[in-house]
Amino acid sequence: MQEQTSDDKQLALDRRYLQMAAIWAQNSYCKRRQVGALLVKDKMIISDGYNGTPAGFENVCEDDNYVTKPYVLHAEANAITKVAKSSNSSEGATLYVTTSPCMECAKLIIQAGIRRVVYSDQYHIRDGIALLQRAGIETVHLEREYLV
Repeated sequence: MQEQTSDDKQLALDRRYLQMAAIWAQNSYCKRRQVGALLVKDKMIISDGYNGTPAGFENVCEDDNYVTKPYVLHAEANAITKVAKSSNSSEGATLYVTTSPCMECAKLIIQAGIRRVVYSDQYHIRDGIALLQRAGIETVHLEREYLV
């Protein structure tokens, strides 16, 4: 029997956490795109999030023309703000998210001290990933079909 390397173990963990983020995305009421995020530190989930409206708002993310409402929060922002309200710290954590972060979320990720971002779907605008890489944050892209 072949022994697993630490890289193999990390890849297995990355796959599992991304699968969990994909399941968590199903909580979103958004019709155009459901996104899920998990913040993991020391192999513990310290926060989670999915895209949606702020607390107390109606659970409708798009207007009648299917345009996303401007106050909808991204999954990453929900996970980061949720951990900020807890006694946990995101310093040094890994963010697992089903879609690559946008520029605004990338700024939050940097400021939150997150050191690694693992994502499955590549969004067509890639400036968020470029900013994370410029900040020295490790980014890992795992294709969705690779997660099975």
